[in-house]
Amino acid sequence: MVSVLVPSSRWPRWCENFERGHGPTTYRVADGVLLGAAEDGSHATARLPYGAAYDGPATPGDLVAALVVPGDWGVLLVRKGGFAMARMKGAAMGESKTGQRHVQGRTKAGGQSQQRFARRRDNQARQAYEAAAEHAVRILGDCRGPVVTGGDHAAVGEVLGDPRLSRLRVVDPWLAVPDPRRGVLEQSVIDAGAIQVDVTNA
Repeated sequence: MVSVLVPSSRWPRWCENFERGHGPTTYRVADGVLLGAAEDGSHATARLPYGAAYDGPATPGDLVAALVVPGDWGVLLVRKGGFAMARMKGAAMGESKTGQRHVQGRTKAGGQSQQRFARRRDNQARQAYEAAAEHAVRILGDCRGPVVTGGDHAAVGEVLGDPRLSRLRVVDPWLAVPDPRRGVLEQSVIDAGAIQVDVTNA
């Protein structure tokens, strides 16, 4: 299975290319997603972004027409060396924050030196996650809409473990991003609003 994020503006062309490669395709709606079955036995599952369920007509055009950007939503990206987040007001970015924290790399030293480095690295990582959580509480803590996350699963889990963030509604897609910087955050906002497509080739 191959998973791709397709911007809504490219969705009609993507469907055309799918049918060109796999043959005429029939569509149906089930469990809030649009399912396509091609002549050659390949399948595509398309999901609306922001955790929305689709219950409209079984046509690709109606799926993209049903895409609505929430009025209040967010993006949270965390890796061991940094974080980035944004509170979104529809398609416009409201308050945002990016930050980098030094987390020492692994050492080849053994014995007590290796243990000392490991403790220092763990302490640095914990401080970085605590800093990210403080900013997330300030920017996203009262977010009423969905929040799309990405970066490193363990790092995001550490930040979301803060009880003050327990009410956030985290939705797909998971965004596999490098160390978060401003440009990465801006691209992640775009990716968060894309149609999520899983393709199983025959």
